[in-house]
Amino acid sequence: MGIREQYGPWAVVTGASAGLGEQFARQLAAGGLNVVLVARRGERLEALAKEIVNHDHVEVKVLAIDLCAPGAMEVLHERISGLDVGLFVDNAGFGYMGAMLDQDPERIGRMIHLNCTVTLMAALRFARRFKERGRGGIIVSASLAGFQATPYMAAYGATKGFDLLFAEGLAEELRGTGVDVLALCPGSTHTEFGEVAGSKGPSSGLGMKPGPVVAEALRALGRKDVVITGWANKLVGHWVGRLFPRSFITRMSGKAIRRIAGS
Repeated sequence: MGIREQYGPWAVVTGASAGLGEQFARQLAAGGLNVVLVARRGERLEALAKEIVNHDHVEVKVLAIDLCAPGAMEVLHERISGLDVGLFVDNAGFGYMGAMLDQDPERIGRMIHLNCTVTLMAALRFARRFKERGRGGIIVSASLAGFQATPYMAAYGATKGFDLLFAEGLAEELRGTGVDVLALCPGSTHTEFGEVAGSKGPSSGLGMKPGPVVAEALRALGRKDVVITGWANKLVGHWVGRLFPRSFITRMSGKAIRRIAGS
């Protein structure tokens, strides 16, 4: 069964203006789904929508919304109320690097709100909608950072641990309802993440491109509750925590991230 037959005819992608969100939009459209693009940067969304329509001949709806704004979720659901949505990619979020004591409390609060509260509330709204519909899929963008402490991006790693555990729990609660939930846990990926997060140093050359990350996630949806993308990341996520003490992993993680964060 193709992805349109399984989860169509419409998909909603948040954080769709760049990186993984953009790739989700492109690959879902290539699979025949109509897509709703949600992000703050309307001009980018309009440009992406035009490319998708010309290339894949599907319908595209653009919603330039700041999901952190009061009432944003109500606006989103009002604007899609007439669409038969069967797939939600819960991808909006951002990171924050640097020494924890030097970080701006307001930016930390905004990150926690978007990465945790908005992510959870959006997923729950779509989960209720899909359960009533009898089928659907939800992809929550977590991270490899959610599997261990991440000094010099400690709050961000904690938000991704929240996303991971939330998605796993929701997947179990919805098992047998026809609604699939997947926690997507990429490692280093070549996106705008580092720039937005405040990276001041060179990132790992081993980072994956967004396309393969999204392709692996879409293959895993409906088959797994959690997917760690890339063989090296799978090694870290599945085995390093079993072989070494958490204190050792935290120290090694801190040394690596400190170089990238420039702290």
